[in-house]
Amino acid sequence: MSIVAALSKVTKRYPGTVALDAVSLEFRAGEVHVLLGENGAGKSTLVSLLAGMQQPDEGAILVGGQTVRIDSPRRSMDLGIGAVFQRVLLVPSLTVIENLMLGGSWLRRLAREPALRRFGELAQLLGTHIDPDAPVSGLSLGEQQQVEIMRALWRDEKLLLLDEPTSMLTSHGVADLGRSMRRLRDQGVALILITHKLLEAFEFGDRISVLRLGCVAGEIAPQRLQAMSEAQRTETIIRMMFGIGVGGEGGPADGHEAELAILLGHKIHGPAIIDRARPPVLSVREASTAADYTETPLHEVSFDLWPGEVLGIAGVDGNGQKHLAEMLAGQRGVRSGLLRLGDADITHGHVPERRQRGVRYVTDDRLGEGTVGKFPVATNLVLKEVGASPWWRHGFTNWDLIHRHAREQIKSNDIRTPSELTPVNHLSGGNVQKVLLARELDAHAAVAILNKPTYGLDLHNQRLALDRIGAAAARGVALIVISTDLDELIEISDRIGVMFQGRLAGIVDNDDRAADIIRRLMTGAATV
Repeated sequence: MSIVAALSKVTKRYPGTVALDAVSLEFRAGEVHVLLGENGAGKSTLVSLLAGMQQPDEGAILVGGQTVRIDSPRRSMDLGIGAVFQRVLLVPSLTVIENLMLGGSWLRRLAREPALRRFGELAQLLGTHIDPDAPVSGLSLGEQQQVEIMRALWRDEKLLLLDEPTSMLTSHGVADLGRSMRRLRDQGVALILITHKLLEAFEFGDRISVLRLGCVAGEIAPQRLQAMSEAQRTETIIRMMFGIGVGGEGGPADGHEAELAILLGHKIHGPAIIDRARPPVLSVREASTAADYTETPLHEVSFDLWPGEVLGIAGVDGNGQKHLAEMLAGQRGVRSGLLRLGDADITHGHVPERRQRGVRYVTDDRLGEGTVGKFPVATNLVLKEVGASPWWRHGFTNWDLIHRHAREQIKSNDIRTPSELTPVNHLSGGNVQKVLLARELDAHAAVAILNKPTYGLDLHNQRLALDRIGAAAARGVALIVISTDLDELIEISDRIGVMFQGRLAGIVDNDDRAADIIRRLMTGAATV
């Protein structure tokens, strides 16, 4: 297979860190090349270099065998490189075809008919059925992802970058995306797929490369990948990702058995014995929210939550999960219904009152909503306590106490940061999430609502986040964990509720039958 693009000893530095260190990789036509690695391993930096958003400090990028300078996204597209990023970049108020026509020359009139012909070609290539005149705001996340791929291939690009494209998709959406990737591969497109999910890497990847601390830790070529069992692939990749040495003929290395077992997966919490004879810590009765433009509102949602319980919330994204999280946190008003926290009626209480009573919230938008990117780690760790004692007294900020607290949290939560003064937007996604969990799962937390707590995290940081959740439950915190990853919910939850069209379709005990029942509830095919 011909080499479409390559990196030759590429190095990229940022203040205090080397994101890529003499990285050399080749990307071939008709091949899905998966990149794996921890948060901060250099994967997103590599994508940004190929997409023209940054330039290497050393080394060369080759496209079609020629050394090129990709100094802008426009230059990247001119070279036949398309990119699909984690966050959807479409304009919700425009139609599908209007979004695809954006970015053309301002000197020419928009040509709808040629655009519709190109849309038809790509729809056939991808095997998708989307109305070109449908508003993007009305599409599912999976359909929006398909439109993003169309946009990336609009000019017949030969290299497609996919940065965590499945992180917000359901299993059905992932399957659709997989079929589209195979069709593109069979047409000779070179694909670079960044994912944290090993099963997706095995299912979709022809070749797997692992980055660690900015270097290429290893690569599994197609023939070897096909010859390995899933267990062999998993153990080999984890050893590469986390620098665990190989002992003997691929057996566990001395001194690393426990670490390897943790990374390969185990029950973090599992169904616990909850004393339901005691009063619940949180009661929600027939709670509804007002409709808005972008999110599905809640309709008469009722449930109880007990201390130490983990209640998972499953469902296809966009079925009211965000309204549920924001309503419980106090960020969204209750149109009707009742919320009680212990003996207190908190139905109309806003964020400060609920936080004072022990309600905590971790949003799925870490940098946009959960933190202030330009503020240092220390400030973000007390961000929701601004003006409150002991951090502030009589209008004066106690910076010594704030910084000391931050250093303690950095140490106890293994937050990888140069110092407590580092802006939080300089951290990897996994470390930003550690900051949020450290802030919200504090000693005063009674109820915590966690919206997609492992979204976008590598395997190691997923385990750490789930471990923090399990530890909080063990000390009596009641938790609501919202996720589109059913396997994750089954691993961590005592019970699992399913949201469907703004209603709580049912709550099931986490037992051997749970997964099948939940899948039926997610489609509206069953009720409990």
